[in-house]
Amino acid sequence: MKRMYVLEAGLCVALTMLATGCGKGTASAATQDGDTGPHTAEVEQDMDPNNVRVDDASKFPTVEAATYAAAPELKATGVVSPDISRQVPVPSLASGKIVAINARLGDEVKKGQILFQVRSNDIAGAFSEYRKAVKNEELAKVQLQRAQLLFDNGAVAKSMLEVAQNAEENAQVDLETTQEHLRLLGSDPDHPTGIVNVPAPVGGVITDQQINIASGVQALTPPNPFTISDVSHVWILCDVYENDLSQVRMGEYADVRLNAYPDQIFRGRIGNIGQILDPNLRTAKVRLEMENPGIMRFGMFVTATFHGALREPHASVPSTAVLHLHDRDWVYVPTGGNGFHRVAVTGGAMLPGNLQEILTGIKPGQQVVANALVLQNTVEQ
Repeated sequence: MKRMYVLEAGLCVALTMLATGCGKGTASAATQDGDTGPHTAEVEQDMDPNNVRVDDASKFPTVEAATYAAAPELKATGVVSPDISRQVPVPSLASGKIVAINARLGDEVKKGQILFQVRSNDIAGAFSEYRKAVKNEELAKVQLQRAQLLFDNGAVAKSMLEVAQNAEENAQVDLETTQEHLRLLGSDPDHPTGIVNVPAPVGGVITDQQINIASGVQALTPPNPFTISDVSHVWILCDVYENDLSQVRMGEYADVRLNAYPDQIFRGRIGNIGQILDPNLRTAKVRLEMENPGIMRFGMFVTATFHGALREPHASVPSTAVLHLHDRDWVYVPTGGNGFHRVAVTGGAMLPGNLQEILTGIKPGQQVVANALVLQNTVEQ
């Protein structure tokens, strides 16, 4: 009897639980059929955060990506540098000590302008040689006159006269040589001094200075005290990655934009593509040669834009279709039904008609949501 009682009690409990569950299911179904419960979420997301579903896709109209043909562009950073073919070193003409500096690094100088002065013992030696040459020339001239007189009177043979003539000519050469030596040292043979003036051989800007007051220099020995550069022409040295070198061709032109003057665009001709890559960065130096418009200074940073030879088709979409999120560009592409997929794209130049070029990510003819920001805001709600 006890066993029968326990069995009946267990059966009653099971039936009660089954009835309760069925009641809840019926109530839930009734709530859904009668629409008396809370509304369903407007957006449903799956495990992929780039996939979204909405209750009504028609609320987010789409447009077809158009075709835009343009030559591919490559941007590279660079720096304004002097044209080394237009740089002139200014060596010291004599060994000694610097006693005066009349120009400084960055100064613009003219040809013939005195740059610095050197007190040198070389002047003393050169002037001594000059005075000896003067005396020797005077003596040789007197001997030639005497030999001419004797020859005219038949007192000596013609060979003696020729020897005297040769000696006088040699003495004249020595005199001219010592005079020129003094002039090269910047000293006047008639008024010798121990100070050597070093003039600028050309006009330009001093782009390197290696001397200070009281420093010593050696004649015609590096490092040169000054270097003068012609700033009317400059080089733009750009770093181009190994994978992008195919877009750079000798002789073609690139657009140059200075960071200091971003609204002005200049053109430079590709004059050299480096044959050696940086082993760490895997970049090559590309040299642009151009005239200085007057505002370029050595060391300025620039952005150079290289243009491809052939025009390539790219997609173009309304600028509102591009979503800027997390430092990247995105567009929403319909996936059928009420679903959309967020696709990362590479935005290009802005085009007329409030359009934007899309370099990668989608192709012409694909459908994209016309206003990506509206859909994104709906997703985030």
